[in-house]
Amino acid sequence: MSSAVYRRILLKLSGEGLLGEGEYGIDPAVIRRLAREIREVRSLGVEVALVVGGGNIFRGAGLAAAGMDRVSADHMGMLATVMNALALQDALEREGVFTRVMSAIKINQVCEDYIRRRAMRHLEKGRVVVFAAGTGNPFFTTDTAASLRAVEINADVVIKATKVDGVYSADPAENPDARRYRRLTFDEVLERRLGVMDATAIVMCRDNNLPIRVFDMTRPGALLEVVCGGDLGTLVERG
Repeated sequence: MSSAVYRRILLKLSGEGLLGEGEYGIDPAVIRRLAREIREVRSLGVEVALVVGGGNIFRGAGLAAAGMDRVSADHMGMLATVMNALALQDALEREGVFTRVMSAIKINQVCEDYIRRRAMRHLEKGRVVVFAAGTGNPFFTTDTAASLRAVEINADVVIKATKVDGVYSADPAENPDARRYRRLTFDEVLERRLGVMDATAIVMCRDNNLPIRVFDMTRPGALLEVVCGGDLGTLVERG
């Protein structure tokens, strides 16, 4: 495969996806492999933006459930995403990929503030842009941030990287009879309460006719295959 079917993509990475076999932090081998796969996609001329979570370092919602003030917990979670974004930037630049981290909260001694027009210009110049700190607001997930940024930059698709090969009717780790869906509509995801992304993110994609492709990022070469039109994982689109 040598030709991409998308011009511009938004890749959503979970913080947990950077763990590898560890229980905390970032696995250097995982982040190097991710950087190489993104470099391969960039080599096809595809413009790449990323949104990364922070669950490998800190989960604001989890601490809020244990009693911490939710706003404070979410702000701590945003800072965790900045740490992951800087790690991704370092890994990508080691692969020769020019990268910019843009934060939704002001932290401009370590990265740029998010400005939509500047982000668009970076993408047009062939730079990978990593969006950090979610939406900059508490109570919103990085899934919602991914949908928002994808709409703002006019991405062709949201590609959600997971540890399973698509969306299932139940947790395949707990239910061996769970079946994988190849195609779903946004309304089916909402009605069946399938764990693709949170409801706000799904509605935003539905209302802006922005498809979501859910696939297994742990499989080497999968990202390139998806960008070149491979029917991997699950496609969520308007019915």
